[in-house]
Amino acid sequence: MFRIMAEFVEGFDTLSNIQRASVTIFGSARTSEDHPDYQLTRNIARRLAEHGYGIITGGGAGIMEAANRGASDAEGLSIGLNIDLPHEQEPNPYTNLPMDFRYFFVRKVMFMKYSMAFICMPGGFGSMDELFESLTLIQTRKIKPFPIILVGSSFWAGLLDWIQERLIGSGKIGEEDMDLFTVLDDPDEIVGYIRKTVVF
Repeated sequence: MFRIMAEFVEGFDTLSNIQRASVTIFGSARTSEDHPDYQLTRNIARRLAEHGYGIITGGGAGIMEAANRGASDAEGLSIGLNIDLPHEQEPNPYTNLPMDFRYFFVRKVMFMKYSMAFICMPGGFGSMDELFESLTLIQTRKIKPFPIILVGSSFWAGLLDWIQERLIGSGKIGEEDMDLFTVLDDPDEIVGYIRKTVVF
């Protein structure tokens, strides 16, 4: 219990000093440096940092590294909220504000509290968990709505078809819930959308 409390206190104390709008970028830790998704993420993060946005990630490899690297390319604020895992998650070297967490739920609170938009790149279970938790909190009005961008229409198409057919089709959610997120592919549109919807 005290370890949990200490993580909350450290997270709030550290991140409350951020003086700029920040965007969280999620995605697979298994994406290699030569993959198009890595290059796209780095490009988006760099351009957002050039416009003054802070970039927040999970602090690990793959897409997270690409986003922190893009922010670092622009000499911007590059935050990594690393999670202690038995494999796969080592902190990347491109953060200038690194933090370490043991508990996923504490770390997710930090994402929600200190991000003004989520950019969701292709990813695995962790990325899906972060995406659907944010959608649930917005849908149930536990938090104020904020922009959620799913990047890569071909990657997300199957999931969106399933949501439309199975969840909306059977009345599990409403058609209006599809408005909680936006699907984009082009980096110009992504950066423009953030600049239009996330104002300093």
